[in-house]
Amino acid sequence: MNREIIGQRRRLHRRTTPALALMQKPEDLMPDTGDMERNAVVDVGWGRLIFAQTFDALEDVAQAVREEREGRRDIAMYLRDPHVVLSMAPQDLFLDPSHTYRLWFSTYRPSRRRLKGFQIRRLRTREDAETVNRIYAGRGMVQVPPDFFWDQRSSRIITYFVAVDTDTDQVIGAVTGVDHARAFGDPENGASLWCLAVDPQASLPGIGESLVRTLAEHFLARGRDFLDLSVLHDNAGAIALYEKLGFQRVPVFSLKNKNSINEKLFVGPPVEEQLNPYAMIIINEARRRGILVSVLDADAGYFALTHGGRTVACRESLSEMTSAVAMSRCDDKAVTRRVLETAGLQVPAQQTAGTPEENRTFLEAHGAIVVKPARGEQGKGITVDVRTPDEVETAVTRAAHHAETVLLEQFVTGQDLRIIVIDFKVVAAAVRKPAEVIGTGQHSVRALIEAQSRRRAAATSGESRIPFDEETERCVRANGWTMEAVPPEGVKLAVRKTANLHTGGTIHDVTDRLHRVLVEAAIDGAKAINIPVVGFDFLVPRLDGDEYVVIEANERPGLANHEPQPTAERFVDLLFPRTAQP
Repeated sequence: MNREIIGQRRRLHRRTTPALALMQKPEDLMPDTGDMERNAVVDVGWGRLIFAQTFDALEDVAQAVREEREGRRDIAMYLRDPHVVLSMAPQDLFLDPSHTYRLWFSTYRPSRRRLKGFQIRRLRTREDAETVNRIYAGRGMVQVPPDFFWDQRSSRIITYFVAVDTDTDQVIGAVTGVDHARAFGDPENGASLWCLAVDPQASLPGIGESLVRTLAEHFLARGRDFLDLSVLHDNAGAIALYEKLGFQRVPVFSLKNKNSINEKLFVGPPVEEQLNPYAMIIINEARRRGILVSVLDADAGYFALTHGGRTVACRESLSEMTSAVAMSRCDDKAVTRRVLETAGLQVPAQQTAGTPEENRTFLEAHGAIVVKPARGEQGKGITVDVRTPDEVETAVTRAAHHAETVLLEQFVTGQDLRIIVIDFKVVAAAVRKPAEVIGTGQHSVRALIEAQSRRRAAATSGESRIPFDEETERCVRANGWTMEAVPPEGVKLAVRKTANLHTGGTIHDVTDRLHRVLVEAAIDGAKAINIPVVGFDFLVPRLDGDEYVVIEANERPGLANHEPQPTAERFVDLLFPRTAQP
């Protein structure tokens, strides 16, 4: 194509306003392919980007998508006639339910906001690549071979930016960019954004926006005209961010393969009622295997799974396979402790709360104690690290609101470790960290807690929030602050003692780091209780050491938030072993 014509086209393209783009027909947004490389495909690690506008024959587009390799997610973009391509292989392909958004650089305005607590840089090391993969896993995204990241670090087509916590030097977010002009000589002079992901445990605000802006400004500096991205139609949070940055929706469509990775995009709504994440992770895995799901009580998380004439009722991860005796052993924490102690496991000292004098004697014997209801879940009524007689009596009164019997327990320091055992095998282990906030020098402790609570709720579908209760205020006071105080920038403040997800705690996978003694203790505990699915709460000085105490057993452990471990898969394997993958 004549360079002058291309230049005229680009100048006209720059004058096209975002609002006008919304009224254009799909073919108007498709570039003239005269000077483009033919049949252009770019491997991005998790799959291939198939640039359909570079294909002369629609049959070749359909065939290219169908050549997708196992465990990958290919995407065919910029189709002139997606409905025609779809008709060529309707049993294999589907129209991706995502919107395409475009940022026109002619209208983009950089931000003057200074990054706080993190910086953006290029991906540099294999450790960076491995951490990015862990973030992908936590977000349910397809992972990339670390060597691919490393091999592409100097690519002029693919660009990786990562967000790094300046305090810990840990990668907490990532984004990928593809330069269309360098990839296949795109006369439209565009680029695209892929795989924006922020660590769900990250507490710093603005990470996603900063990654998008950095990539946009990178391509702007290269002289590109626009940046495209694809986002699921119902991802309201992401769409709000992109529209805030100036992205405008454009009528560009894509096709994908009907594979297990994409299944939730083409099988339709899973169930009429929306259950909590702990039930949904099991329901989604069951539906993937062709198991019928019937919702019995959405509010309480009850559902039934049916396959091959067999039906099993469940309440989240509690099924009919757990006996009433096993459930009662977990339900009463005093009974749990006795069963585990009899089995030879290490447990903390414990006694039932009594008179103030008896309680004081127990406190003096151990220096610091935990006060908790004998029955209960989700950390309700528990007070940790109690050190004075007055605090003991206050905590006993609080715990008594949740159970008739209140327990006093030796306070043991260490990492809060949750180990999931299914079918007497350890499936997942995670360190749980109590909620904390980071000072900005501008916001009060109360405002910081509110902001962090919103972020935790967004990352966990509303399951994790920091409550504004007496225990939160006690923890803040114990650290020398008040709710209205303004901590300096960068100061970390723990606002809860317990690490429960429901009270704002975060979860970090450590399955591959467990000492063998911890693995064996969890299995022995499950056998002692005789329970097929259980979550044990350990306190350990070190994950790779053999010291521990077991403080609780949960007969209905949450299987969500343990990515990348296959908790739901192993649970459904237990219920319907014939559906298990070989």
